[in-house]
Amino acid sequence: MNRIKQPAPPQPAPQERCPWCGSDPLYMAYHDSEWGVPCHDERTLFEFLLLEGAQAGLSWLTILRKRENYRRAFDDFDVEKIARYGEQDVARLLGDAGIVRNRLKIAASITNAQATLKLYEQGGTLDQLLWQFVDGQPRINHWRTMAEVPAITSEAETLSKELKRRGFRFIGPTVMYAHMQATGMVNDHLVSCHRHAELASQN
Repeated sequence: MNRIKQPAPPQPAPQERCPWCGSDPLYMAYHDSEWGVPCHDERTLFEFLLLEGAQAGLSWLTILRKRENYRRAFDDFDVEKIARYGEQDVARLLGDAGIVRNRLKIAASITNAQATLKLYEQGGTLDQLLWQFVDGQPRINHWRTMAEVPAITSEAETLSKELKRRGFRFIGPTVMYAHMQATGMVNDHLVSCHRHAELASQN
């Protein structure tokens, strides 16, 4: 007796993503779970400031692959501890092959921790400082191609100037717009990406 072969169940269509994350599992996981998600957690906001500064001139994937090393090397991004780093800590970090060993970037990380601590002492927060530049609400963009996505915006330029005024370093407008994208101040997922609609619906 011949058995009738049952047709295979239809497979769900693969989710479309922004092309910049390619096929690297780490990059895809970051794209799906973090990039563009509104962030108001102080330690995470500082983490992205430090990592975005370290990324300058390098690929973001390079930094993602070193992220756990950064958490270890920089005391899990504890602002108070980093603000007290001295020459011994700088020497330790310069000798750490798990991070980007750039003296200027390491010095900027310490300076930025000190500037953040001063902000706290004045009664402010990174959350309040950063999110005021989008009026506290994510900007939902509707880009169709990567060519449309800007590298700098007027908000990022203004934010960069304000942070520089407050003593922060390695926070140029390109770095700050990348920070805005990463922490969900703007939704720059392409409209074809499954995350665009998912995040837009949460606002």
